[in-house]
Amino acid sequence: MVAAALSIAVLSACGSGGNAAQVTPSASPDAAAGGNSPAKPAEVKELSLFIDASWYPVTEWKGPVAHMITEKTGVKLKVTVATDDKQLPLMIASGDLPDLVFTSSNIDRLSDSKLSYSWNELIEKYAPDFKIDKTRIAIHTMDDGKFYTVRNSFATQEEMKNSKYSLGSDGNPGIAVREDILKELGNPPIKTLDDFVKVLGMVKEKYPEMVPLIMDKDWIEQYFLAQFGTETLLDGWYEKDGKVEYAIRQPKMLDFFKFMNSLYRNGYILAENFALANDQIDDQYATGGKAFAHSHTVSTADTDNIKIKSNQGNFSFKMLPSVLSKDAKVVSSGLGFSGTFITKKNKDPEASIKFIQYLASDEGKKLTMFGVEGVHWTWNEEGHPDFKYNPSDADFINSNGIKWWYLYNDGVTEGMLSYVPELQKTQALMDLKSVRVYKPEIGLIQTQPDSQEKTIKTKIDEMVKNEKVKIYLAESEEAAVAAYENMLKNAENIGLQKLTDWANATYQKKKDLFK
Repeated sequence: MVAAALSIAVLSACGSGGNAAQVTPSASPDAAAGGNSPAKPAEVKELSLFIDASWYPVTEWKGPVAHMITEKTGVKLKVTVATDDKQLPLMIASGDLPDLVFTSSNIDRLSDSKLSYSWNELIEKYAPDFKIDKTRIAIHTMDDGKFYTVRNSFATQEEMKNSKYSLGSDGNPGIAVREDILKELGNPPIKTLDDFVKVLGMVKEKYPEMVPLIMDKDWIEQYFLAQFGTETLLDGWYEKDGKVEYAIRQPKMLDFFKFMNSLYRNGYILAENFALANDQIDDQYATGGKAFAHSHTVSTADTDNIKIKSNQGNFSFKMLPSVLSKDAKVVSSGLGFSGTFITKKNKDPEASIKFIQYLASDEGKKLTMFGVEGVHWTWNEEGHPDFKYNPSDADFINSNGIKWWYLYNDGVTEGMLSYVPELQKTQALMDLKSVRVYKPEIGLIQTQPDSQEKTIKTKIDEMVKNEKVKIYLAESEEAAVAAYENMLKNAENIGLQKLTDWANATYQKKKDLFK
């Protein structure tokens, strides 16, 4: 009812003609600087936008946020969402491009002066007061010395440190456990990884019909990798003493594999967990009362509890602490999610760069990410938004056009969507924030399409994907160690050293951009 009332109020305020009330957001000391907003234009111009993501939840330029952006910028968008991941490459090949393209997987291809305008030249010519920080420029500068986009969802370590209430997204690992069973076991403390393993043993002994730990098929490693202090997932790069190595070479990686193998050998996880057909089966185990612990994301307890309640269940989950080890560490090497390109087919480059300039302003970022101030949210003097809706309510978010027009935004503003004190994921994300380190320069180690390095890395990644299960399901620790050593040997035979040499040469070159 609240969501419906809010939606009606916003639509009434905006009207069918887009005559929305003025928005004057309070200044946020935590928000990253994005440049001054351009002057409000006198006429509305329509630009075409292609969104290179077939899953995208919004497909039309409508709703209160879109109306307000148009009022502020004089731009409305004619939106096309990709049908599959092959559509944009075909458009690039044919030269049939729209005014704007929003993509994550084709950033390198579109960062080309033949296809896109560089932001350098457009800012200099049309928006000289549009200021972008040096780190974002460094990340996106191509070999020609120009940058053609800036990805959203990125934040530097300093920005996140200075923003107490910016916590990150649901896309972080977490484990939830049954509260009622913990109580029946005498509420044993779970403050360390050893404590957790001990409790899994107690569950197995007292409830032999129950699976001690069920894991989402796409989130099997992440939580435990963080506890061992590994700096990346199994297919990434980690840095030590100024050099980078492929993930499986990390000294702590063997300890991680031994731990995962011990969970299996002790009967705390299922062999079939590594071959689940889809990502719903683990949810069914958890919400159906067949599992004690559920490994997925930081929102697992909140999400599971909603499903349990809707099914008239009589139990609930609570999140484990996100940090169960003195070695716990999370390294963020991400460069952001997607970027907007102003193509050479663009009919109005000036309006386009000024449109992006507005979205990059403090006012624009808040409007895009939170909704209309005073209607969807108010600014708390402590330095965060107080929402009048549940940011986890996807139907409300999508129908009102909140978040998804983040054609330019940042990880600081987006990270505030997770600060909802009454949700368990908020505390889980605060725990993770305390052990998170940012190394965006590692994210610049990217193999190019059709390159020899790309071929080698693809083969190694696929080999690791297959061989890791043999380690997890080994019948003894000795067999697990042997399987791990065999995986390393296979990687070497495929060409790991050559790939590593290339990665280090690339890293040394790219990291200088941050000086």
